[in-house]
Amino acid sequence: MIEQSASGLLEEILLRDKPAKILLSLKTSKDSIYATILSRETNCTYSHTIKILDMFREQGLVEFEKVGRIKKVKLTPDGWDVAQILENLTKKLDNVTEKLKKAGQKKLKKKK
Repeated sequence: MIEQSASGLLEEILLRDKPAKILLSLKTSKDSIYATILSRETNCTYSHTIKILDMFREQGLVEFEKVGRIKKVKLTPDGWDVAQILENLTKKLDNVTEKLKKAGQKKLKKKK
């Protein structure tokens, strides 16, 4: 029962725009990064970024590393896997969308 609710929470988090962007941004950084930079890259407030990162930490997707007074964030191996899958899904959806646009343009040309 606990696994099911954790899975549902992950789906709810990852299927939203900002959390997905944060996870993908962490993946492209390939090293630990400051939350401030993540919030800028994803056009998200710092407090919302931290809230999302805390949820990711609870789910085992990210870990924090303290450097002086500042915390850096990096993906865990599970987080890396999830980010990779999310990136592949995003690319696939972009391809499908592009095909649909082309198909729609062809239909418009035929009608003229």
